[in-house]
Amino acid sequence: MKKIISTAMVVLIFFTVLTGYAHADYYSHNITLRHGMRHSEVITLQDDLRNLGFFNFHTSTGYFGDITRDAVMAYQRSRNLNVDGIVGTQTARQLKVEKVMWMANFFQDVKYVWGGTSPSGFDCSGYTHYVLFRNGIIIPRVSRDQYDAGTWVQRNQLRFGDLVFFTTIAPGPSHVGFYLGNNNFIHASSGAGRVIISSLNNPYYSQRYIGSKRVI
Repeated sequence: MKKIISTAMVVLIFFTVLTGYAHADYYSHNITLRHGMRHSEVITLQDDLRNLGFFNFHTSTGYFGDITRDAVMAYQRSRNLNVDGIVGTQTARQLKVEKVMWMANFFQDVKYVWGGTSPSGFDCSGYTHYVLFRNGIIIPRVSRDQYDAGTWVQRNQLRFGDLVFFTTIAPGPSHVGFYLGNNNFIHASSGAGRVIISSLNNPYYSQRYIGSKRVI
C-alpha cells in the first residue's frame, strides 16, 4: 500500500513539474529565440534550462535578457555547440532531445504492463510513444509501425534519443527503446518487468538488433 501511494505521489510531482510547458515546443515551431525577445516560448526555454541546471533565476520571465543569454551560452559551451547565445535549430534540437530523455529516464523502474501506455505501466512501444507524445512528437503506437517512422540511422552514428529496434517475440521489429549513448539504451523490458537500462553489447540484444530511427 505504501509503495502504491509513493508511486502515485511521484507521478503527481512529475506532472506538476511538466504543467505549462510539456506541450510547448520552440523547436517544432521553428522559432529562433534571441536576446531582447519577449515571448511565451522564452518561458519554455527558461524552464528547460532550469531543469538542466543552467538557468538559476528564481522565476521564468518570458524575457530573453542577459541572464537567459548567459545560460544559453553556458549550455552551448557544455554541449560543444556554437556559442552564440541564440537558440536556433541546432541548440533547440539538442535541448529537445535532452527534454525527451529527461522524461524517459524519469520513468526508469516503472513496471512493465503488456499494452501499457501510461506511467501506471508501459510496454516497450507504449513507453516510447508516451514519452515522445508528451513532448509533442507523435509516432505510431506499436513497434512495427514505429519502425517505419523517422529517419534511418546507422549504428555507428547513433545519437542520444534515437530509437533502437530489435526482433524478439516475433519476426520483424517487436521491441524498441531509446538510445542513451555509450552503447546503452533504456526500454520497458518484459523480462525484467520494468523500465531498465541495457547494453547493446549484451549478446541477447546485439544478436536481435535490426536498426535505428531518428524521430527528434
